[in-house]
Amino acid sequence: MEIDRRAFVTALGAAVAASPTAAEGSRPVAGAGLAPAGPSPYASYASGWSRGLRPVAGAGLAPAGAASGQADAVEGIEAFAFDAYGTLFDVFSVTALCEELFPGNGDALAQRWRAKQLQYSLLRSLMGRHRDFWLVTGDALVYAARSLELDLTAARRAQLMDAYLSLEAFPDVRPGLEALGARGVRLAILSNGEPRMLEAAARSAGIDTLLDTIISVEEVRIFKVSPRVYNLGPERLGVGRSALGFVSSNAWDIAGAASAGLTTFWIQRRAAEPPEELGFEADRVVAAITDLPGLLRAAG
Repeated sequence: MEIDRRAFVTALGAAVAASPTAAEGSRPVAGAGLAPAGPSPYASYASGWSRGLRPVAGAGLAPAGAASGQADAVEGIEAFAFDAYGTLFDVFSVTALCEELFPGNGDALAQRWRAKQLQYSLLRSLMGRHRDFWLVTGDALVYAARSLELDLTAARRAQLMDAYLSLEAFPDVRPGLEALGARGVRLAILSNGEPRMLEAAARSAGIDTLLDTIISVEEVRIFKVSPRVYNLGPERLGVGRSALGFVSSNAWDIAGAASAGLTTFWIQRRAAEPPEELGFEADRVVAAITDLPGLLRAAG
């Protein structure tokens, strides 16, 4: 049976939200949670880190486009800050190249690479030993290849790293950003990524001209889910915490942003993803970025 790669990454990424830097508190949202999904086939590797975030009122998730109901409208949002990897850019678009270079091992390499990338960002934050995300991504690739006993030559390593500069954007990204820009809100990326790799990915995806700014954790030299990262959003965009909508498809990232006091929007790309049990709720849950404009209450 084919494994849902994004489900696996969600399971692994939830470890980041366990960082002791997250402040205590909660933001309850009315409505029943999603039914728990079955155990991940990578449960032993992911250490059981799988949780999601509770949806807005009502069980389950409304179909794409249904989030525009007036009851779900959000007031006072002046800007949106988007997570990059897994939200705007599909980190598994490198799988085809992984398979081309290592036939029969492409899927496993792509998954383990992403898993170690997230784990190393968490570990370095806890250790107080920062290394920028480009270098962390390279370290994760080397580990992943070694763990699978693959011959990662310098040329193959360079090919795979270059692929991270041109990750594919999800189909809802460009139309969603265009629609939000037409509503007059400011748009930014707020990411673990190193500035140059984020700029390259945004240019490659053709969304760089839709963004007002790109904000990297390199400004504070610690990774998500440190509150210091999320504080960069309001500071750089010049808006209050509640006026900044933070958008991510990574449930652990939403928990971190909610803990830091931002208004949060979870892009639940997998409808069966269960709620996160961290005490920090998403303010709204939608299926795609294109659902966000309908949540903004019209001015006047």
